[in-house]
Amino acid sequence: KMRLIGEQHSLWKGALRGAIWPEGPHLYKHNGYYYLLIAEGGTGHQHAVSIARSKDVTGPYVGNPANPILTHRHLGVDYPIVNVGHGDLIQTPSNEWWLVVLASRPYGGYYRNLGRETFLTPVRWEGEWPVVSPGTGKVEFSYPVPDLPESNWLPLPICDHFEDPVLDQRWNCLRTPREQWWSLTDRPGYLRLFLRPETISKRENPSFIGRRQQHQSFLARTVLEFEPEQATEEAGLVCFQNDQNHYRLIVTKQDAGQVIKLFKCEGGSESTLAEVGVTAPRIHLQVIGRGQDYHFYYGEHSNDLQLLHGPVDGRILSTDRAGGFVGAYIGLYASGNGAPSKNQADFGWFEYQVLPTCRQII
Repeated sequence: KMRLIGEQHSLWKGALRGAIWPEGPHLYKHNGYYYLLIAEGGTGHQHAVSIARSKDVTGPYVGNPANPILTHRHLGVDYPIVNVGHGDLIQTPSNEWWLVVLASRPYGGYYRNLGRETFLTPVRWEGEWPVVSPGTGKVEFSYPVPDLPESNWLPLPICDHFEDPVLDQRWNCLRTPREQWWSLTDRPGYLRLFLRPETISKRENPSFIGRRQQHQSFLARTVLEFEPEQATEEAGLVCFQNDQNHYRLIVTKQDAGQVIKLFKCEGGSESTLAEVGVTAPRIHLQVIGRGQDYHFYYGEHSNDLQLLHGPVDGRILSTDRAGGFVGAYIGLYASGNGAPSKNQADFGWFEYQVLPTCRQII
């Protein structure tokens, strides 16, 4: 078991008197000084990057008179990049300095469906302190590229055909799986999710794999083969912020047949927005997000999808409505909704595209 040993030292309480949440420290040695870089002000609109230095690693640390060295809180809520903080300094082999920071891009008002993203801004040392984004003092959308050797990265495929025996690293689960509730080998070329009692509406580990929504406008779609045997069983496509705020486009059983339903869960209160009966065992499901307007589609064939419902309000997927500070997810889901089940749902592929490059816009 690991534990801290030795004398405890309090290094610095932040640049502002009574600063809230001084956190995320990084320590560097540069030109004979120890530089302590921290975030303060919280992860919201007051977020900032501040720095102090000392000749001795244990202090005392003296803050930069120009602190904070980076923040956007003075630019107002309408500025396109907000909540700038949690920086880390980088020195390149060519002796250039850069700062990696977290920030958010709200859209449709002050709503942050994309959570916190990573930004890069140049740094120049002037005297004994770093100056971030010289000339403007704020994070810009583009800069001249760093003086580094060119690295060629193959673009990620827009469609996962589930042909590998393990999940791609873009996929995430909710919390830590304690059992294997998915398979890529039972039916090669398909992702199989096993239905379990756990649901996405509780703080559990449901049968759900998701990837991040990365763009303000996007298309995501999949094809599902699933025959529900009980009214409690469902499987489909989910737009997810947390267990209390999400949309579920699912196939389930109702009376003597199958139906597609669109559920909205907002603040823990669930409602059915639309439903339609279906007979085919293989169904295409799709969501298109255009800013804060989300549209949900279904169909037996990918080139003949029908609008089930939309637009619906995407703002419930933002941290400003739902709480927290992470972005929205889009993913695949199956559940017995509290009841045991031996059933499974097979997904043939999953496709995600930024909207301007979509081949199919309905």
